[in-house]
Amino acid sequence: MRATVIPAPESVLLDVVGVTEQFPVRRVYCVGRNYADHAIEMGHDPSREAPFFFQKNADNAYNGESFPYPPLSSNVHFEVELVMALSGGGADIAAEDALSKVYGYGVGIDFTRRDLQDQMKKMGRSWEVAKAFEKSAPVSALVPASKIGHPQEGAVWLDVNGSRKQDGNLNQMIWKLPEIIAELSKQFVLAPGDIIMTGTPAGVGAIVKGDKVTCGVAGVGELSLSVI
Repeated sequence: MRATVIPAPESVLLDVVGVTEQFPVRRVYCVGRNYADHAIEMGHDPSREAPFFFQKNADNAYNGESFPYPPLSSNVHFEVELVMALSGGGADIAAEDALSKVYGYGVGIDFTRRDLQDQMKKMGRSWEVAKAFEKSAPVSALVPASKIGHPQEGAVWLDVNGSRKQDGNLNQMIWKLPEIIAELSKQFVLAPGDIIMTGTPAGVGAIVKGDKVTCGVAGVGELSLSVI
């Protein structure tokens, strides 16, 4: 490794179920409005238009048991999602080859500063301040696809303080997992270490300090954290 003029940033690493080795994160991609009922609740047409992608920073992803409520916002929303972790990549990946690029899956939350997002939308500006803030992408330990296959259906849910807020199913995705990878690879060159948050069902809402959030994807895992 070549010498650096300042200390090199630490790698972002996620736990993997059953092994001590960890998964290194390169980029974090997110799919917007990929469940029809969530598109409707956000005021959009749920028809099958071309998928919409945005990014978080790699170091927004973390394994942890707490979520620090961010500054500058008083309306932070939860969005539970299935997370894909890639072991392969490329450009213009064919849908029929896409799942061969997947290392495994996890459960994640796309935390969003909704008030700031709404401000950015009104001003015609990009969303990074609302999406790519510190600790905005907690992820459960990943499970290799070699153990669970590639999930196509199963409950996607989230509870706040024991009350069910989101209750969907993977089979409600507008764009399915192979299609997400294929479409994303038309816009970016994907690579090992990329993770993709695949969209959220309806029921998103606000959290406050002191809340206990528990969520999961059937057959993949669960994630629990406290809002601090």
